[in-house]
Amino acid sequence: MGRLFRSRSILNQRMPHSISIKNLTRQIENPACVPYCDSFLCRLRGLMFRSRLARDEGLLLVEKRDSRLDTSIHMFFVGFDLAVFWINSNMLVVDRVLAKSWRPVYVPRVGARYTLELHADRWEDYQVGDKVEFQHV
Repeated sequence: MGRLFRSRSILNQRMPHSISIKNLTRQIENPACVPYCDSFLCRLRGLMFRSRLARDEGLLLVEKRDSRLDTSIHMFFVGFDLAVFWINSNMLVVDRVLAKSWRPVYVPRVGARYTLELHADRWEDYQVGDKVEFQHV
């Protein structure tokens, strides 16, 4: 019974709150506004198994500390390309990649705490070295 109860509580977890990611270095017309994904299950699922991603959708994966390993991603079961930006604890974009669907692994060049996954059309929104700010929506 205890195991079943824990499974139900996992399924009933609330959806992550949304965060706007403002680029302080360069003005962008529509800053990314994405779910703040800091739970294990949210990070585990990511954007897998979705059939498509709208231009204004994405996800911010959040870790406890800057790390290359913890912020590495895979693209298995993701059927579309993503613009991926890694942001460190100092709120600087430290790496970015145009991640191709169904590729095994992408690892940032330096440690990051946040992994921002956006529609591939948003590739120009953030550059390495840009300072960003998170704002609750």
